[in-house]
Amino acid sequence: MRGHFITLEGIEGAGKTTQRDALAGCLRDAGLQVLVTREPGGSDIAERIRAVLLDPANTCMQGDTELLLMFAARAEHLHQRILPALAAGSWVLCDRFTDATYAYQGGGRGLPVEQIATLERLVQGERRPDLTLLFDLPAAVGLARARGRSEPDRFESEQRQFFERVRDTYLARAAAEPGRFVTIDASQDPAAVGAASIAAVQGYLARVRPGQGGPVSDT
Repeated sequence: MRGHFITLEGIEGAGKTTQRDALAGCLRDAGLQVLVTREPGGSDIAERIRAVLLDPANTCMQGDTELLLMFAARAEHLHQRILPALAAGSWVLCDRFTDATYAYQGGGRGLPVEQIATLERLVQGERRPDLTLLFDLPAAVGLARARGRSEPDRFESEQRQFFERVRDTYLARAAAEPGRFVTIDASQDPAAVGAASIAAVQGYLARVRPGQGGPVSDT
């Protein structure tokens, strides 16, 4: 049985991690094998790279350096964790993946999309997520949530205009790939967001396994 690769995307404060963990619990309750992971990070070396990327002391990092570090971490993550899990038939739930690179380094930093696409092909080959849940909310709301929970990291310290560009890029990518993306209003209460997440996964299953009921519920 093939594995399923689901990514969760959105700006800071969108609630991706909370919904990822809740969705993983529902899938496990249905008897499915689930790998819960994140980017940047997800494997030993990738987590060390994450620490460099998020360190607020590294404000002088060049955009190209940031981009290359993102894909270096992704290469480790893919080969150490994601691809083996998919090969074993697991569901992989990943908090951010390459769409985040297009949004943050492309939209936010203004790096050329062609550079990102070249690295995507080099690191991933043809591997892409099966389903992407985009948790969308206004940048000001997301930043207020994120900055109210802890000291901001290097990305969370960016200005609102940066996150508005990130959000716009996410929405453009979702509009360009409606078969893969499901956009969820993350400004709703967590229960409503959770219900929408489960409905999105059930909809995906209905497409890939017609006639078979969805394996997850919110009960």
